[in-house]
Amino acid sequence: MSSAWYKSTYSGSEATCVEVAHRGDAVLIRDSKFTGPSDEQPIVSVAPAQWRSVLDLVLSGESGAAGDVSISIDPSAGAAMSDCFVTLSYNAAEWDAFMKGVADGQFDRRA
Repeated sequence: MSSAWYKSTYSGSEATCVEVAHRGDAVLIRDSKFTGPSDEQPIVSVAPAQWRSVLDLVLSGESGAAGDVSISIDPSAGAAMSDCFVTLSYNAAEWDAFMKGVADGQFDRRA
């Protein structure tokens, strides 16, 4: 399983985007805008069994919860994604690029 971080091909060159890494025991999500120490990087963790539900929620364009992850959508301002410990905030362009990547299957669980 690839554990490298990657972003949607729809993300701009500004390096501000939703980044995802597939690990054996979790799918990890982070915000590329974070500039602090890497060991302090806020990361939302999703159980592999819940990942498809999270992607479906992203595609719905609605606020809601999928397992331990919640998404709050503000059409003019972007979205926030949270688990029990962390909240990540994305602007409208970042979230739009992520949604387009999800629609294209770019974030499906990779072997």
